[in-house]
Amino acid sequence: MAHIQDRWYRDKKDPDTGDIVLNEKGKPVQEKTELYGKGLRYKVRYLDPDKIERSKSFPDKQLGRAQKFETKMANDVYAGTYASPDAGKVTFREFCVTVLAGRSQDESTVDNLKNRMESQAYPFLGRKLLSSFNTELIRKWLAWMNENDTVVSANYQRQVFDLVSSILDAAVADGKIQDNPCRDKSITAPSPVFHPVKPWKETRLRAIGLALPVRFTPLIPLGAGLGLRQGEIFAFSLDNVDREAMVYHCDRQMVTVGGVRKFKLPKGHKTRVIPLGQGVLDDLDAYAEQFPPVSITLPWAERDGRKYETIRVLMANDKGELYTRQAFNNVIWRPTFRRAGLSYEDRNDGMHALRHLFASSMLERGVSIKELAAYLGHASEGFTLRVYTHLMPTSYDRARQAVNDLFKPRSKTRKMEETA
Repeated sequence: MAHIQDRWYRDKKDPDTGDIVLNEKGKPVQEKTELYGKGLRYKVRYLDPDKIERSKSFPDKQLGRAQKFETKMANDVYAGTYASPDAGKVTFREFCVTVLAGRSQDESTVDNLKNRMESQAYPFLGRKLLSSFNTELIRKWLAWMNENDTVVSANYQRQVFDLVSSILDAAVADGKIQDNPCRDKSITAPSPVFHPVKPWKETRLRAIGLALPVRFTPLIPLGAGLGLRQGEIFAFSLDNVDREAMVYHCDRQMVTVGGVRKFKLPKGHKTRVIPLGQGVLDDLDAYAEQFPPVSITLPWAERDGRKYETIRVLMANDKGELYTRQAFNNVIWRPTFRRAGLSYEDRNDGMHALRHLFASSMLERGVSIKELAAYLGHASEGFTLRVYTHLMPTSYDRARQAVNDLFKPRSKTRKMEETA
């Protein structure tokens, strides 16, 4: 039960009998208390679901607010939707640290999530109390992301928005807030922009291959011939090649966490077996004769008992070390385009372009989406289909041929074109 206490007035009692004094209308006569004029006047007292008494005070002339609060607390307790008014008195950043610490034990994932929050969430939302979160605050935050000095892509903004929304979901589940304002119908989340993959032409691949410093030429066969990610290329070892079965066992990548290079399992912990072409192996073997593999020992980033891993890698630099991804992109990859006389486009010319070329060549030759997803190490076939469906051989040619089988083309020119 809930009730409102008036701290400034109380029922007057007869000093002789102790009975409450009534006025001519039969209602208790009010008299000032010793607290009159001091502090907040109305105190709402109620029991929470654990039968612990809670209270909240309101100033003079705000009896209506106190009554509404009393009704709301009583209804929330009855409906099972009660959230303590004090529960949300924690900053968004403090709560995020707790939630994210228990969400993933993968160092690189934690580092990635932390960077997103540090860049696009904490500067605006970090010091706000959870209890202050509402749709107005979320709208202001979304506007800020488009106006601050580090404006990022809509796709990145959507990733941050979804992350913030998931954290507020946790706040609801923990009873810190009653609802998640990110899920309100009045909030429009950033709309991700899908840019269809545009595979390189073979001439661009060859030009980059010729312009690369000779020490890093394995990039081409490892990226376009095996479909490896950048970190997987850095951690490639000929020791993982099964020459009899002609496959490569991809079971590691190189990552950088907090400025420290480490070996770990591939993305999503999805190790995989990739068919290996003879031409790719010939190129790698020829390179290894000129630049023998280098044994590199790095910390092992998985929580499986191993502390270090030693790998004989191909992609070491002249000092026998591995570049970080960012350093390699700035020192080796981007300058290669200038040497090749090509302009560099951020969206299309990252090292992932080699992986896209691998995927497109597989699809052109009839490799199924299921097989391609396995070779690429994607989390699902659905993801592979969304990224590469526009590269699959069109059904128009097959449909057109089926109709031509029924209605034979009369034009020799068209017939020759159809059969070409």
